[in-house]
Amino acid sequence: MEIQEDKGKTVAIISYITLIGLIIAFVMHSDEKNKSELGAFHIRQSLGISVTAIALSIAQFIFVFIPIIGWIINAAISLSLVGLVVFWILGLIAAINQEKKEVPLIGGFYQNLFSGIN
Repeated sequence: MEIQEDKGKTVAIISYITLIGLIIAFVMHSDEKNKSELGAFHIRQSLGISVTAIALSIAQFIFVFIPIIGWIINAAISLSLVGLVVFWILGLIAAINQEKKEVPLIGGFYQNLFSGIN
């Protein structure tokens, strides 16, 4: 019995393995033989999580220099970053299982925002 793997599964999984993995997945996906809906879906999810994490990290760097209020905001951003790690894990698990499940709260937004990635 031969196990047949969807060509998009590899692209989907690689897209969650660091920012370099996301770039590699995007390049792989641009090749016609690796193009799939599953791959595009997870590239959009991973790109959204990465962009959000970078934006929150920049905001965190700025707010750390503001006494009291900035530190409180910084703590909230830290909790948000922990939440993004959970979303990243959920996305990776969905990619491994070949499911097109949006990450909670923000997944649909990313699918619309990055809809140009087909």
